[in-house]
Amino acid sequence: MLRPQDSRTRDRKRLDGLWGFALDRDGLADGREMAVPASYNDIGADPERRDHIGEAWYQKQVVVPSGWLGRRVHLHFESATHRARVWVGDTEVVAHEGGYTPFAADVTDLAVPGSTITITVAVDNTLTFETIPPGVVEQTPAGPRQRTWHDFFNYAGLHRSVSLHCTPVAHLTDLTVTTDDTGLVHYRTTATDAGDLTTRVTLRDAAGVTVAAATTAEGTLSVPDARLWQPGEGYLYQLTAELVDGDGRLVDEYRQSVGIRTVEVRGNRFLINGAPFHFTGFGKHEDTAVQGKGHNDAYLLHDFELLDWIGANSFRTSHYPYAEDVLDYADRHGIVVIDEVAAVGLNLGLGAGVFGAPGYTTYGPDTINERTRRTHEQAIRELIERDRNHPSVVMWSLANEPESDNAAAEAYFEPLFALARDLDPTRPLGFANVAQATPDRCRVSRFADVLMLNRYFGWYVLPGDLAGAELAWEQELHEWATHHKPIIITEYGADTYPGLHSLAAEPWSEEYQNAYLEMNHRVFDRIDAVVGEHVWNFADFATTPGIQRVGGNRKGVFTRDRQPKSAAHLLRRRWRKEN
Repeated sequence: MLRPQDSRTRDRKRLDGLWGFALDRDGLADGREMAVPASYNDIGADPERRDHIGEAWYQKQVVVPSGWLGRRVHLHFESATHRARVWVGDTEVVAHEGGYTPFAADVTDLAVPGSTITITVAVDNTLTFETIPPGVVEQTPAGPRQRTWHDFFNYAGLHRSVSLHCTPVAHLTDLTVTTDDTGLVHYRTTATDAGDLTTRVTLRDAAGVTVAAATTAEGTLSVPDARLWQPGEGYLYQLTAELVDGDGRLVDEYRQSVGIRTVEVRGNRFLINGAPFHFTGFGKHEDTAVQGKGHNDAYLLHDFELLDWIGANSFRTSHYPYAEDVLDYADRHGIVVIDEVAAVGLNLGLGAGVFGAPGYTTYGPDTINERTRRTHEQAIRELIERDRNHPSVVMWSLANEPESDNAAAEAYFEPLFALARDLDPTRPLGFANVAQATPDRCRVSRFADVLMLNRYFGWYVLPGDLAGAELAWEQELHEWATHHKPIIITEYGADTYPGLHSLAAEPWSEEYQNAYLEMNHRVFDRIDAVVGEHVWNFADFATTPGIQRVGGNRKGVFTRDRQPKSAAHLLRRRWRKEN
């Protein structure tokens, strides 16, 4: 599925703005409104909406452009969290499972050019043991309660753009690009209703100069003296794929940016274009006040400005795929991305300690089971299909902190790694390992190309005892280093209340956050296999209420409104190598 774009043969009409909204379908007649894109939870003033479980309803009337006569008309959603059903008029046109990847429907027969159509969407935030991420609705004396095992608020809604777009009847439907650092660009296109049409492919450099061309649906382009996409320098070529008739007349056109680069794991090194790369940056969240997980271009730009200011060269899309606009920006500016599937919370024992949810076994016929894995497989397919052409994406993460220290975990994850490797053999694979799955116990790390470790020595383990934490942390890392794989510390952090100070560097103070980070950095610098450090978290974020969370998770180096804590200056000095 190709993302909608404007070209010489395609038109796109964004449907972002205010939609009719209600928590039940009958309420759509009352005229309440909701912003798209945005989470619906925090925009209203009523707790009922914030804590709603089940379907929420959106509706919008749209005029189909009269100039689209004779074309195919498509309705495209960049995401709907966590599942959606969509109608045009009274006809259901598409249903989709998964809250962070796109879906679309051909609505040509219902969207007559020049007419007004009514689009209705039911967005369902319910999580079960068969969804990714998982959850369960528990029946309590006070009513139903959505239980989750992920440490961020279960925001829901139409979080990204919705668009109506048109294509020619004969049109390109897919385009895949892979590259190597010798300047070879391998491409593959597919099309529908193309008949005897010819595929023509042209690759141009950033100045618009043609550097290679071909007239086959699949092939290889050779770029002499290719300029490589590199961290910090997001040089992009543009590949234009066209369908043309026998007289050379253009029928359809699609443009795809291309970054020529390679990614490789060799021993305990992570290589980009054959050179060792050291990750500096963060785990992040799509999370801001009022709009929740709704995409916002102003925050996109501001967050990337802060990443540049602090000296970060990378981030992980914890714990779900981010809006594709984020990856587009990373492509253009040379920011490296670890792209993660929304498989967070596959660890019900961990949830018992953190979220107060005892009594569940992670893997079993009534919890995480074969049906869950099929959902997980689909999430991997959709993530790789969407993001495989982004040069900024250098690695796939298949889960965050799953229970991985038993045979059931091994059986669950082995086919998932095989699937991801089959879908994309060009990128390394990993998953974020949880503290309980130590080097001698983890049964899943053997499938990974890179070891991704989430560790909180000095916070959840040995809190307040940084000297003891340093010894224990270094000992474990030495054990992981014997696996002879690159190690990225994908989470380390300490909750910090902004403005709280203490002479003795006590937990929750800004002084403790600094001392905690410095301790971790000393350990990392002594372990040769450590090739990256991602602080948890970039900014404070909303969570499910709990006694361990004071207004959300406070491990951010920046506050939720993006003001720096003192730790931000410490990291800037380290990552920019400033005194």
